[in-house]
Amino acid sequence: MSFRILICDDSSMARKQMARALPKNWSADITYAEDGEKALAIIRQGECDLMFLDLNMPVLDGYGVLEAVARDDLPVMTIVVSGDIQPQARERVRKLGAMDFIRKPTDPDKIQQILEDFGLYRSDELDGEDLAPSVAEQDVKLDLTAYLQEMSNVAMGQAADLLARLLDVFVKLPVPRVATLAQSELSMALTAVSSGESYSAVCQGFNGAGVAGEALLLFSDASFDDMAHLLRYEEENRNALEVEVLMDMSSILFGAFLKGLGDQLDLRFGLSHPTVLGQHRQVSELLEYHQDGDQQLLCIEINYAIEDHNVVCDLLILLTADSRPHLEKAIAYLTE
Repeated sequence: MSFRILICDDSSMARKQMARALPKNWSADITYAEDGEKALAIIRQGECDLMFLDLNMPVLDGYGVLEAVARDDLPVMTIVVSGDIQPQARERVRKLGAMDFIRKPTDPDKIQQILEDFGLYRSDELDGEDLAPSVAEQDVKLDLTAYLQEMSNVAMGQAADLLARLLDVFVKLPVPRVATLAQSELSMALTAVSSGESYSAVCQGFNGAGVAGEALLLFSDASFDDMAHLLRYEEENRNALEVEVLMDMSSILFGAFLKGLGDQLDLRFGLSHPTVLGQHRQVSELLEYHQDGDQQLLCIEINYAIEDHNVVCDLLILLTADSRPHLEKAIAYLTE
């Protein structure tokens, strides 16, 4: 019997990784979808037995897919494969009907064990043909941006998991934005600029094995009261309280994200001392020191928000142009 497998993930890198992680001697036909709506269309056509589903996607995310499958009683088994490893994320997908949860990056042994546990695969099945991604997926050449987006997705989930466990909250996660930007155009390209709100910011430099840059946290001023409450701070000096919130949030998010990214690249980042760039200012003012620069930066932007609390912040990772060849070399070595 040949299983009809659907891999639903907005990342072409993640789709390839997932396909390669499936047992090589498993008789299966693979179809791919880039978002939840496309996945549901395939399922409704009766062309899928088992779906491997990402959570953070554009158009319709994994939670929306699971809700639709349950609501419409669609005949598909689902295993969630995600970088969002928060305890509440795991709990929510199981309540919505997912069979199991696999954390990214994918582990072939873990996948095989789950398939065996549910009776979908037997390791003594040696008569199946070698499994390979479809030609369309194999022919896709991934650029540095695509690799960094998926690696950022995993690192973002690890940072959110730490924050969620420390504060007993659920962190809402976006699809990471990765782009090459002129240093002078940085402030105009950020999501936070369009809000018109005032922000406070902390920056911290990092480097390791030729990869260097700056981590930047833009924290919405409207979020300070809720964040201080979650952290159980009771400072009489308002300015001291805000600086403490900024430093603690940057420590949590910078440290966990850069460790997650470094682990995937097989390198360790050294960090400089964090610096408060400014408080209660527009984003363009906080990033004014970049205005005269002419360097092309690799920019990773992640908008974190805490559910049921007025807490919003932007995490930016700005990688120097000189980092690009070192990143490409590291990724090429890891994906051989």
